[in-house]
Amino acid sequence: MEWNELLIRYGELSLKGRNRNTFVRKLRNNIKEALRDLKTVVIKPERDRMFLIAEDQQDMKEAIARLPYIFGIQSFSPVAKCEASLDAIKEKALAVIGADETEGKTFKVEIRRTDKSFPLVTGELQQEIGGHVLRHFPKLIVKMKKPDILLHVEIREEGAFLTAKVYEGAGGMPVGSNGHSMLMLSGGIDSPVAGYLMMKRGVSIDAIHFASPPFTSELAKKKVMDLAEKLSTFGAAVRLHIIPFTEIQQMIVSQVPDNVSMTTTRRLMLQIADKVRQEEGALAIVTGESLGQVASQTLESLTAINAVTETPILRPLIAADKLEIIQIAQKIGTYDISIQPYEDCCTIFSPSNPKTKPRLDKVIYYESFSDFAPLVEEAVKNRETVQLPLQQEDAFEDLL
Repeated sequence: MEWNELLIRYGELSLKGRNRNTFVRKLRNNIKEALRDLKTVVIKPERDRMFLIAEDQQDMKEAIARLPYIFGIQSFSPVAKCEASLDAIKEKALAVIGADETEGKTFKVEIRRTDKSFPLVTGELQQEIGGHVLRHFPKLIVKMKKPDILLHVEIREEGAFLTAKVYEGAGGMPVGSNGHSMLMLSGGIDSPVAGYLMMKRGVSIDAIHFASPPFTSELAKKKVMDLAEKLSTFGAAVRLHIIPFTEIQQMIVSQVPDNVSMTTTRRLMLQIADKVRQEEGALAIVTGESLGQVASQTLESLTAINAVTETPILRPLIAADKLEIIQIAQKIGTYDISIQPYEDCCTIFSPSNPKTKPRLDKVIYYESFSDFAPLVEEAVKNRETVQLPLQQEDAFEDLL
């Protein structure tokens, strides 16, 4: 079956008011970027939907494979075109329906007449097309509400357009429509999921990772780059900032009591992330913290860590349990990368008995014996920034 275009439905964007065009424009740009190597693709946005046209059928297949990853799309359907005549529409309807198994399935015809000069009215068209389909597919069962197969026929001046297949989209908002933030990407299971959820709400992200060579390996660095690449499949490329953290971490270990060293480590990471955020023009910092999951994620620990900045800290996983986070990680394809046995600097230097309720005044007191400020500035200055390409996927079943 050859398809002439894809009908893209906005979903949540349809609820927007006067600024809807801004969101639609961002979605169009994200789709264009995701399909930039498909030379025959043309995107035509309208107020309540968007059309994607491709002259080449291979480009059409690639577009169908990639669209489910792009936030802002609720669903989409491949559309077949024919002459705007009753006989042509009937025959094309058989081809569109015939692409699916029909035995025992329910069925309905839905008509939209943009071209009001067409000789038959909606009810007559439904009877003619529905009857023709049922004569050829007698095992179909007519059902008016929520049928298995909804054959949608739209008659325009330039022809008739038919579709019966609906693919689910990623939903959410177009990436970049709700600002830009820094994601603290550790390499574990949680932080990529946090990044994914913020991107789903329209936030574009730069990722920031702390490396402590030679204690952390090049394989650990590659693992984080793979995670950032995976996040780049959802409609916007992700830049990765890799922070040299060895010297700072060694000073923490030697100067700060072991039971509060993790709190100080997180505080310094947040200070560095905040400085990078300022340089990159981001509005917030995103973390994968989940309340009570580890010692540094108790309410007391988070309060002590937050004290180093007034920048908003977005924690989309704060009320999620580990099983919920793992399920999302498996769904989006980051889980198998995250569980690779290459440790990050937090796990390598993790204290044996960290405080779960650190007192802020005590933490500040212990930190006062060391001058971390020059090392923080140096780490920010010497960071490695990797511009990751927008990745393409050949299959999308895991997201449906």
